[in-house]
Amino acid sequence: MAGSKRRAFGRVRKLPSGRFQARYRGPDGIDRPAPHTFATKRDADNWLAERQTEVRQPDWRDPDAGRVPFEAYATAWIKERPLAASTAELYGILLRVHLAPTFGRMTIADITPAAVRSWRRDRLEAGTGAPTIAKAYALLRTIMTTAVADDLIRRNPCQIRNGGTVHTPERPTATIPEVFALAGAVRPRYRALVLLAAFCGLRWGELMGLRRQDIDTDRRVIRVRGAVSELNDGSRVYKAPKSEAGKRTVAVPESIMPAVTLHLELYAERGAQGRVFVGPKGATPRRNHFLGLWRKACTDVGIKGLHFHDLRHTGNTLASRTDASTRELMIRLGHGSSRAALIYQHGNQEREREIADGIDGMIVKALKRGSRRNGHVAGTED
Repeated sequence: MAGSKRRAFGRVRKLPSGRFQARYRGPDGIDRPAPHTFATKRDADNWLAERQTEVRQPDWRDPDAGRVPFEAYATAWIKERPLAASTAELYGILLRVHLAPTFGRMTIADITPAAVRSWRRDRLEAGTGAPTIAKAYALLRTIMTTAVADDLIRRNPCQIRNGGTVHTPERPTATIPEVFALAGAVRPRYRALVLLAAFCGLRWGELMGLRRQDIDTDRRVIRVRGAVSELNDGSRVYKAPKSEAGKRTVAVPESIMPAVTLHLELYAERGAQGRVFVGPKGATPRRNHFLGLWRKACTDVGIKGLHFHDLRHTGNTLASRTDASTRELMIRLGHGSSRAALIYQHGNQEREREIADGIDGMIVKALKRGSRRNGHVAGTED
């Protein structure tokens, strides 16, 4: 008949098979058996000694708390957070395509630093782009940080230094004559789009989100209140900026105001809430549809390797040459912490205009010179 022995901590019982079973009662009053049996009584005693040491720790955690499937936990994590639609969509793709195939059926507690390192190596060897892997790793690390806070695990298994850092090559910029050449090469209804992207540093989504009431032609300023985001299913949503720094007032260089005013007269919708940029059929332009027009314009003026978003980088570069401070550049471009933007945004409207005037001075000088392209754009010939 199987025997058992009572002890100060836990119990060891010899099974009919000759192996030994160990179990103990945790601080929460739950009786927990060892996950496997032991060949000798000493092995069972050693296992109980380890558990007793854990139980005596002030930060003891339920060892079964982490027995939650990762995919179920991660799915709930995404659903519970107030994320923008585009961000939730991105997280869902990263989870479904890059994380769940490896970690989906594993429990939170079973994901180890070694497993994370192996996953990252396997993805890189399979040819997945480094930026995508970095984003997936960053999501995994954030989810596991929440698991630590939820007392499911003691330590975050994501320990790869800079594993979530996305390294992107320096993007090219366009010269002032190149910007005007591109603005003249696209369809007239998109001329102001190119100029505002370059000389005001506005993002595509911010440009698509502009309404008539956001542009004050008398004061030469644009109020950025939000942006239009395109989802993979084709739908579009208007969203507020991620931070208060994204809500900003940007001064417009005087040299491009005639183009902006003409655009409002000819192409923008009527009424204060009228969209500033609409397509020929009255719809908000889509980035992928505009891409064809952009590529053609670049080809027509002989520019290679320039993306539309590089116009924003161009605007940032021009603004930096006006001796604007780092904080002023952060405010103009919508970067930085909410606190910094709130403190300095209202007090720097005059300085913001000075930055725009500085850019305007460069525009006037470049146009008077009639200078040719000087090779700022990667692959552009002199």
